[in-house]
Amino acid sequence: MEQRASTSPVSTPFVPRTPTSIKETGLDLGFLTDLALKIMYSEGNLSGYELTERMKLPYPGVVEQVLEFLKREKLCEVKGTGGFAEAAYQYAISDKGRTMAREALDRSQYAGPAPVTLEAYTEAIHRQPLGKVVVHQRTMRQALAHLVISEKAFAQLGPAVNSGRSIFLFGHPGNGKTVIAESIGQMMLGDVIYIPYAMEVGGQVIRLFDYVNHVLVEASSATDRTHDPRWVRIQRPVIITGGELTLETLDLVYDENNKYYEAPFQVKANGGMLLIDDFGRQQARPRDLLNRWIVPLEKRVDYLTLHTGRKIEVPFDVLIVFATNLAPRDLVDEAFLRRIRHKIEVKDPTWDEYREIFRRVCAEKDVPYDDGGLTYLIQEHYLKPNRPRRACHPRDIVDQLRDIARYLNVPPALSKDLIDRACNAYFVEI
Repeated sequence: MEQRASTSPVSTPFVPRTPTSIKETGLDLGFLTDLALKIMYSEGNLSGYELTERMKLPYPGVVEQVLEFLKREKLCEVKGTGGFAEAAYQYAISDKGRTMAREALDRSQYAGPAPVTLEAYTEAIHRQPLGKVVVHQRTMRQALAHLVISEKAFAQLGPAVNSGRSIFLFGHPGNGKTVIAESIGQMMLGDVIYIPYAMEVGGQVIRLFDYVNHVLVEASSATDRTHDPRWVRIQRPVIITGGELTLETLDLVYDENNKYYEAPFQVKANGGMLLIDDFGRQQARPRDLLNRWIVPLEKRVDYLTLHTGRKIEVPFDVLIVFATNLAPRDLVDEAFLRRIRHKIEVKDPTWDEYREIFRRVCAEKDVPYDDGGLTYLIQEHYLKPNRPRRACHPRDIVDQLRDIARYLNVPPALSKDLIDRACNAYFVEI
């Protein structure tokens, strides 16, 4: 089993240092040779500068050594100078090189930025811990100012976020669990971390960075601009997954055609937050999913399996948020809930909270607010039918009301007629 490096968080900011030799990349010459040949095979003639950009490695001491080896073994040849600097020379792959490139492509189609080692990745995560993000009460109030949340729930959220471990948000649908979780994630986005494009384990490549789940951040200093280019500077990740989550997607996903791996959700979320929305609605049983999380939640490490059967250990520094509409007792037993640090119920809004939400929605959607209209709505469409209130109702009812007003060609207003039409269209008795 591959072991992680033993490191601990340090106070100095982590900036990956540019390698000055092949040895410092952590990769062997054979791997880099194969990578260069695959890039040259697919792209044609390239200058040393262009190969440097494709491999995300420095020319002096690294790419120049790779090219020297390729020339010496007659795997490529110089086709033009393009300038006085050696890195400007144009290189073309030879017939012998093409044969070797095809053999390398048969083993793996990966032809992107050079990966970093698992040990380097592990050290980077430990030096950029989620624990560095400390949330205070004022920050929480600012981040959640656009929401109407009970003081009890608010008081529970701050410590839960600072734990950096796990949060179980539960309650009736429509009360803002997902929005609360997303707002928590937004608080993390002010901080940045470095992650690699990919990492290498025993010759296998695991792709980590992707443009869907990670947000690039511009370099802010000369130090940042001269970091190892195999690493990208991103906002702390906030990744959301829902019904598509399966046990298989929580392990390395091997692409049979391209012959390299895609990192699972929790690895891509390292250093940030993973929101499992609508927990309990996945294809896998909740008990099986939580069983999968037991070791990572307790030990802060995760174990992934290569298709060869080899196990590797990776850091698990993720704030996991489970959001569910189902009662906790219907999902898991007490032993499982004990392993989830913070359980927070997001309850139906009080009438005062409902009124404040309604007032804000009206202001946002340019509908004149009227206390009399809201009193009529509550009396006729909540109290008489004994209907539960949800935090999403004001937004949905006002949207219905505006649609109807537009159709009738009348100004949107909290009139009895428009309220009745909107509620009759919106509420369905089951």
